[in-house]
Amino acid sequence: MSYQLIVWKHAYWHAVVATVLALFAVLTFHEGLRHMVANWQADEYSHAYMLPFVAAFLVWQRSSILRQTPFSGSWVGVAVVALGLFLLVAGELGTIYTVVQYGFLVTLGGLVLAFIGWRAFVVVWPAYVLLFFMVPLPDFLYHNLSAQLQLISSQLGVWLIRLFGVSVYLEGNVIDLGNYQLQVVDACSGLRYLFPLTALGFIAAVIFKGAFWKKALLFLSTIPITILMNSFRIGVIGVLVEFWGTEMAEGFLHDFEGWVVFMACGAILVLEMWVLSRIGPDRRPLSDAFSIEGPSALPADAERRYRRVPASFVAASLLLVSGAAVASLLPSRAEEIPDRRDFLFFPSEISGWSGHKIQMGQNYVEALKFDDYLLADFENVLGDSVNLYVAYYASQRKGASVHSPKTCLPGGGWQLKEFSQRTIEGAEASGEPLRVNRSVIQLGEQRQLVYYWFQQRGRLMTNEYLVKWFLFWDALTKNRTDGALVRLTAQLGIGEDPDSADAVLENFARFTAPVLDDYIPK
Repeated sequence: MSYQLIVWKHAYWHAVVATVLALFAVLTFHEGLRHMVANWQADEYSHAYMLPFVAAFLVWQRSSILRQTPFSGSWVGVAVVALGLFLLVAGELGTIYTVVQYGFLVTLGGLVLAFIGWRAFVVVWPAYVLLFFMVPLPDFLYHNLSAQLQLISSQLGVWLIRLFGVSVYLEGNVIDLGNYQLQVVDACSGLRYLFPLTALGFIAAVIFKGAFWKKALLFLSTIPITILMNSFRIGVIGVLVEFWGTEMAEGFLHDFEGWVVFMACGAILVLEMWVLSRIGPDRRPLSDAFSIEGPSALPADAERRYRRVPASFVAASLLLVSGAAVASLLPSRAEEIPDRRDFLFFPSEISGWSGHKIQMGQNYVEALKFDDYLLADFENVLGDSVNLYVAYYASQRKGASVHSPKTCLPGGGWQLKEFSQRTIEGAEASGEPLRVNRSVIQLGEQRQLVYYWFQQRGRLMTNEYLVKWFLFWDALTKNRTDGALVRLTAQLGIGEDPDSADAVLENFARFTAPVLDDYIPK
């Protein structure tokens, strides 16, 4: 008995329905998608414009396989659509746009799964996963990752500079060349390479023909390639500045060097594919291992059949329409900004402590993006001194949020020598016992004892990740995202036991924490 190949095809109205549903989903999630596309203006995410087209190309490449695969639909897709709509509602109520953006992709995946089923979904999953590279990282993850990459790139860059016999001093992210200070800021952290290169590495891994471990290695290697090449760029800039002047680190040359390094990253990726194609039992020429092909031709005598629309897809579509209707009825929520006193009126005398306020440099104000701040030195009659810093944010929904000292201090060259939590006996803030993060930090011979905590909407917290969770929860339930970081700092003398400074900070905290309640709303 001969086997008759079946080739499946769609009725024209299927394309019409798919187009209408896609437009409906875009309109339903438009607020989050609008902010996502706005973030693509940044260099780190500018590659995202091309990803939907690349995903469509990957599906087209496999179209001949899809045409031979029956679509059975999956009721799991209906549950996935429900999850996507839940993320939509949660993100809209909390105005957390990243949640809405992921909700859109989850909903899209649910619709596809409900229509084609698991067997066909396995064919298109790489194209679907690629779409997740379009979503920008949440702000606090971005800054934490950027801070870590800055430190690594600075250290490796200085190592390279010293190989050329150049005398250089590294303090955090500042590379001191004597006649010029090269500061490794966010733009030099390597994220401008990392995000597009990981997307490129994923695409290369999908197209590359070889064992799974080769594909995984190809994708994961984009991370060390980015770090090493960005460090190489920083090191080269330092050497060029030393021998040819400071203009080597500025303007067109600085940007051109970045472009050259990214192209070099791509070249290393190609070299890696060549090596991988030459090893293992599945070795083959690179032209075969990495060949971009179109769909294969199907036999002319194959039997053609029209696909049917699975009941699961009908249910998923109805769920999307009804869920979107419910979401559209949600009340428009203007964020509640509570009344508070400005730090301009913070007292200069607090129970025996006298202080004077310090104006922060404009570059720091622009980088931290707070709505109000207090920076002041206080001293008592015994000569004890404490630096008080408070950064207040009226809203943390659109990216501006508190920066944890644990992340920021290493960028200034400070090393964390001790870290713990403690409760200050007899001290309260927002009606709660005051619990703080306690750390001893050091820069050269300088040492400081630092207490800090996050005071947000009536909560006192020491864990920065717990802060982010309650930020989302309070946006959802209270329609508020205001909050502050409070930091107390005492200098430590050479060889001084931190216990004496602990007593000073605890005494200052007992008197100051209640005063802050007027300036940081509960």
